Order: sequence, then C-alpha cells, then structure tokens
Amino acid sequence: MANDVTLRQLRYFAAAARAGRFSMAAADEHVSQSAVTNAVLALEAQLGVRLFDRHPHGVTLTPEGHNFHRRTQDILDSLDDAIREPGFQRYALRGTVRIAASYTVLGYFLPDLLARFRRRYPEVVLDLVDLDRPEIEAAVASGDVELGVALLSNVEKRDRFGHQVLVRSRRQLWTASGHPLLSASAPSLADIARYPYILLEVDEGERSTLGYWRTHGLQPDIALRTRSMEALRGLVAHGFGVTMLSDMVYRPWSLEGRKIEAMPITDAVPPMEAGLLWHPRATLAKPADAFRQFMMVACGV
Repeated sequence: MANDVTLRQLRYFAAAARAGRFSMAAADEHVSQSAVTNAVLALEAQLGVRLFDRHPHGVTLTPEGHNFHRRTQDILDSLDDAIREPGFQRYALRGTVRIAASYTVLGYFLPDLLARFRRRYPEVVLDLVDLDRPEIEAAVASGDVELGVALLSNVEKRDRFGHQVLVRSRRQLWTASGHPLLSASAPSLADIARYPYILLEVDEGERSTLGYWRTHGLQPDIALRTRSMEALRGLVAHGFGVTMLSDMVYRPWSLEGRKIEAMPITDAVPPMEAGLLWHPRATLAKPADAFRQFMMVACGV
C-alpha cells in the first residue's frame, strides 16, 4: 500500500492541511482543485482512514489526519533539506547564534525547525533565550540578541526592525464535541458571543483577541482566563466554554483524552503571524545570517 503513495499526493495533502480549503491548496500548488481532491481521496483510500472533516467553508484535519500530517511534513522537510544544500557546506560553518523567542513560537513553531537547522549546521550553537515580545524587541534593538522570533502580528511599528513573516496561521473556533455551535455550517462572532468564552492570556492573547472582536463591534462573554494552554484545552474539551485560536497551537485532544473540535468562522478574523526580527542596521554574523536564510527557505518565503 505505501508503495502506491506519491510525493505529489503528500505535497497536495500538506497544502490542503495548511490552507484549510482544497481550492486554496490548488491555487498554492498551481493545479486544479480536482487534482488536490483526488490526491486526498486516494490517500484516504490507501490509508483506510479519513484525513479531513469536510465543512461548507473548508476542511479541518481529523486526529488521524493530524498524525499523518506530522509525518508527511517530516518527509517533505527532510527531502527539501537534502536537495537544497550540498553536504560539504553543512560542516563548514561554525559559531553561535543568539536567538530570543516567545512562549508560543518556542512551544509550537520552532522545535522542528531548530532540529532541522542543527542537522544542516551541526557545528553552529543555538543560544536560545525565552522572552516576552516587548523584551524581544528591546533585546534586538540593543544588540543583546541577533535575532528574535515572535508573533509579528503583535508588533507595533514593525518597520523599526528588519522583519520577515514566516507563517500566517488562521484562527478557528474550538469547542467540545457535541457543542451546539457545531451544527452551524460556519458560525459568526455574534453566534460565538452567546456562549461562555475561555481566554488565553499568554503572548498578549487578551489584547489581540479583544482587538479583532472590537473590529466587528462585539465582545466575547469571557467566563475564564488562563495562561496555561493545556488548562484551556481541558476546559474547552469538558464544555466549560469555547475559544478561538490559531491552527499553529491546535491539537485535537485534551490531556484527559477528550476531543476538541475546530471549525472555521464566517467573519474575517486576522491570522496569527509569526516571524523574524533583527536590527535594521546591524550586519549579521555568518551563523545568524545562515539561520535567517534557513528559516525563510524552510517556511517557503
């Protein structure tokens, strides 16, 4: 069965998982929508599992889809690393890169990328510092760190820095299985406002969340606030409230093994943007510049 799976199918599946819509994945891959749909259907038939839940306004990964997507991305990343750089260049670079990163990017975005960079440049030491976004900006501005990795969507006047968005992660509604909102094809913020809301406060979550609610002239019915992602998952999974967070941090199960559903909403909500910051006038040392270039290539920008 595995011999029948092609790299093209894996690439189209990964594009669909990233975009959340087969039509957008087809546009990203410059193919017809039927090519993406057929690739996903073939994979589902070969694997004997459903990889996506289909909704009127998009698709979301099933738990089996999440597991398969993680393995698919490992395969595609490894192939990309093998093709892009001759082996002799990997061992020629030595030194240290001092990087500051915030909670969300450290926990949910950077680990795989750091591991890939280390495989490519094994003699480069990554000196990683955990800081909040304002502290990252100050450290980059003062030269205490060479690069910052943060939620750029929270950075005001980002043109003060050299910067590059690496990923835009859509925000979706999270609910417990069986929640009434799941019966809607795609709920609106007004629909969501009728139910208790659980607010994640890390990485300026309250500021960014209330900002896009205010844009639509609404506010959520905040029942609970937490700085713990796992506490939030458990509370949502047990039906204490709903939340809206990005696909970057979504996992389909709480620690207790309860299902968490994710679905798109009808209102325009800005994606969460994560990316790089550096001093606009500083000349990066070769290891830091290699890390910057690696991140941009690895994230497809």
